[in-house]
Amino acid sequence: MIADEQSFGAAVATAVDPRAATSRMMRCVFLVLGIGLVALGFVGAFLPVLPTTPFLILAAACFARSSPRLENWLLQHPRFGSLLRGWRERGAIPAKAKLMALGGTAIGFAGFWFGSHPGPWLTAAVALLMLTGLTYVFTRPS
Repeated sequence: MIADEQSFGAAVATAVDPRAATSRMMRCVFLVLGIGLVALGFVGAFLPVLPTTPFLILAAACFARSSPRLENWLLQHPRFGSLLRGWRERGAIPAKAKLMALGGTAIGFAGFWFGSHPGPWLTAAVALLMLTGLTYVFTRPS
């Protein structure tokens, strides 16, 4: 009976640690995906229509399953580390980031509206999609 409990405990310990439960091939997939998401986040830091933080949140999740060193690098980053740690600990988005999301969405919608002169159905669909995203952002704790 004790042997069964020990093997059960080992299985639970393995299932709790994401890196231990992930195969070598999947760790490579998560590593490549994490690096790609960091690249998209870097591009998003310079382009107003591409978000940065969501890509870095996903990258941190990928690195948690593949590379503790890169995960730590992201979490300790001087510019984005506090945002990522706040998200991981409380699911929080700072008020300044919420206002930036609102401004970026408004600019993006204005560019869409004036740049393409869409019909009413497409306008409504894009507005609904953007409002859904903003609703999610503004319902997170600050």
